[in-house]
Amino acid sequence: MNNNLSILLMALITFVTGGVISFAASPLVRQFAHTIGAIDVPRDERRMHKTPIPRLGGLAMFLGFFSAVLLFADIDHTLAGILLGAVVIIVLGVIDDITALPSWIKLVVQIGAALIAVWHGVRIEFFSNPLFFSENAYIDLGFLSVPLTVIWIVAITNSVNLIDGLDGLAVGVSAISSASLLIISIVLIQDNIALVMAALTGACVGFMPYNMSPAKMFMGDTGALFLGFILATISVTGLFKFYTIISFAVPFLILALPIFDTVSAIFRRVSRGKSPMSPDRSHVHHRLIDMGFSQKQSVAILYTLSSVLALAAVVLTTSGELKSMLFILAVIVAVALSAKLFGGKRKREPPAAEEEDNEPQ
Repeated sequence: MNNNLSILLMALITFVTGGVISFAASPLVRQFAHTIGAIDVPRDERRMHKTPIPRLGGLAMFLGFFSAVLLFADIDHTLAGILLGAVVIIVLGVIDDITALPSWIKLVVQIGAALIAVWHGVRIEFFSNPLFFSENAYIDLGFLSVPLTVIWIVAITNSVNLIDGLDGLAVGVSAISSASLLIISIVLIQDNIALVMAALTGACVGFMPYNMSPAKMFMGDTGALFLGFILATISVTGLFKFYTIISFAVPFLILALPIFDTVSAIFRRVSRGKSPMSPDRSHVHHRLIDMGFSQKQSVAILYTLSSVLALAAVVLTTSGELKSMLFILAVIVAVALSAKLFGGKRKREPPAAEEEDNEPQ
């Protein structure tokens, strides 16, 4: 009990530190974005905001997160690799927010950052055995560990970028995901991971006042890629990759919204004969807007969905598979009934200034 209270206290201090620094750095970063010309100018229908808005908000979150982690977390070999990879991602994001880089360059750099983390011990070494009657609860990935981990990190890094399409959406979903990882790490007595997640949650919350509708600043690729990278690496670190038979389900549930949007985007584009990297206006947040929901309503709906999935991951970790499955089933029924009751066509409202869609141009 005393140990849990100690973790909670340190997590709270780390959270507040990350939040205060992120909040305080945001206006400075905003001015810096204006100075160097890191401005998002709406040029197509995907960008629904009407006036130029500065990017680079992710730099403020990075400063809050990095400062809090350095102050309170234990920088072991694995965390050092994650932080080093995050620095590479931040540099990539800043450059891309100033002058749009080709997709292949960003992919190569992201793979390099992922390999840095993998080299320092961030690896998916085991996968839950889908054959429940088997004597082996896990499948040892062996030599596939490295490529599969790199694919996971790069995929999640970009998935957060893909949902960054409405004011406050990506930062809010990331805050919910990091908060759920924080809770799980406290339950599993993963002190260091708890402090890292507290720092990330605080950094997100500190930036939110500048990013909520109507946004004063966008996080840009700097923020979206950074958040995705940290969530991807931490979600397969420590006991997260070993936790009982449902080990992979926990990070999957926590990151289900960006994963679903990314997978559906890839299938949608490929089925139309387009490149998976080509931008479009059919993401889940675009669909909600087209259904007639306002920007704030769409963000609230996706916050709720993300929270339910994150809560399912927490329940799965603390209460076992059966209770979690029953919980998820109840949620599905509730969502289905809600869709039936409120699924009628709505009159579309003109959207407010919205977060940019950070897909390749």
